[in-house]
Amino acid sequence: MKTVELKGKLRETVGKSNSKLLRRADQIPCVLYGNGENVHFHTHENSFKEIVYTPNAYLVKIDVEGKTYDAVLRDIQYHPVTDKIIHVDFFQVHEKEPVWMRVPVVMTGNAIGVLNGGRLVQKMRKVRVKGLPSVLPDELTIDISKLAIGKSIKIADLNIEGLEFLEPANAVVVLVKTARAVVLAEDEEGEEGEEGEEGAEAPAEGGEAPKEEAAE
Repeated sequence: MKTVELKGKLRETVGKSNSKLLRRADQIPCVLYGNGENVHFHTHENSFKEIVYTPNAYLVKIDVEGKTYDAVLRDIQYHPVTDKIIHVDFFQVHEKEPVWMRVPVVMTGNAIGVLNGGRLVQKMRKVRVKGLPSVLPDELTIDISKLAIGKSIKIADLNIEGLEFLEPANAVVVLVKTARAVVLAEDEEGEEGEEGEEGAEAPAEGGEAPKEEAAE
């Protein structure tokens, strides 16, 4: 798995007042846990552009005043109004200890069901997996070329050596739906339109025809 680096400084004090002061200076309060004693530090908000605002998953190498830690992003708190990051939690990882992460799903190939008129629906954009840091993938690649109409790929269908999937086995990752429902809906709309045109002639004999509600 790819690694990004992040530098921070130890917090002299913790608490709401100190956190507010840090945020006014564009610094984000952070905590690293998972190895007994928690490490409280802060870093500039721009440090999270590559980590947070991306569909990718990364291991994070954190440098806090010369001491380095390998970690994964665990939780992000956002301001309810501005949507700015106000706090970040990291979990320290170790080479020989398994850890879980959310890994993005990437599909390859052209589903045969889509070529036959179906519609591809991706139910899961990320999947929770657990494994040693050395075997965690950057992304989960799924070949959908043989996926026919009415068929799906579930968590139970995925098998990657060294990885444990933490989602329910029957959870659907991607499927191809029939387009028949879409065609029927279009036909019904067409019939309603024809009825409306015929009804438009009625007011000539007296009485205004009721106005149809706008389609949503």
